[in-house]
Amino acid sequence: MNHCLQSAGIALVLAFAAGAAAAEEVTLTDRGLTLNANLETTGADWQQGPVVLMTHGTLAHGGMEIMETLQTALQERGISSLSMTLSLGLDNRSGMYDCATPHTHLHTDAVGEIGAWLGWLQSQGVEEVALLGHSRGGNQSARFAAEHPEAPLEAVILIAPQTWSEAAAVKDYDKRFGKALEPHIARARLLDSEGRGAEMLEPVDLIYCAETSATAVTFLSYHSPDPRMDTPSLIPDIKAPVLVIAGSEDDVVEGLIEAVQPMADGERVNLIVVDGADHFFRDLYAEEIADEIQTLLD
Repeated sequence: MNHCLQSAGIALVLAFAAGAAAAEEVTLTDRGLTLNANLETTGADWQQGPVVLMTHGTLAHGGMEIMETLQTALQERGISSLSMTLSLGLDNRSGMYDCATPHTHLHTDAVGEIGAWLGWLQSQGVEEVALLGHSRGGNQSARFAAEHPEAPLEAVILIAPQTWSEAAAVKDYDKRFGKALEPHIARARLLDSEGRGAEMLEPVDLIYCAETSATAVTFLSYHSPDPRMDTPSLIPDIKAPVLVIAGSEDDVVEGLIEAVQPMADGERVNLIVVDGADHFFRDLYAEEIADEIQTLLD
């Protein structure tokens, strides 16, 4: 947890009315970048927790619909939450990441930023924290929990977390961009092996951004084969209780329910399938998630 606690160069923006629920933007400085998050609290004693620390999905932000809806629903149930916006290499970033912006970020950068925000919560006196991640944010949250078994986590909540297989990744890239993935990986690996990992590939197709620009190491971070991109494979390494929430109509993550079911023992690992929900759990589906989280934390 040293990384968390070293983020003490914290610039804090907090102004609540004593005893009242509040929503405020908070910021901290981490690795030379200003990070921001939305803090929804339930009163003056919100630090007594538990507080849910939330990580959004691919190239999105902490105020996207599912994050905003969940924060409101959790607050109504007496649960405070902090929804971060990952920097993706940009200072004080807000809104969706513009595909035209050169990509210098790494998938694993989020793990450090989750640690920084956990450290911030601890500096505010919060002792009980539950991690929550949606989609790619689910993988990043699971990675943090798996890599930091000493972290004081009450629970890890994975909402439609990312799944991965090499065959599926190759097929998806070809379907999305009409191009083979391997030549791009080979090119990026060559540059990286020559000490030129920061060199831009342009134009290149990255994640869902067509003909953008990205460093070689960025491309490798998101597209080179990595079994740890498959979130269910991380669950055995997580010390805290794990709740996986899947939508029965989710057509974004493949094989999630089948992968988690054998691990779901009803004690340390629980699986909830929300009937009729797609990848984003809109409207009343988010309320159902909030109910499950309340049950878990109670």
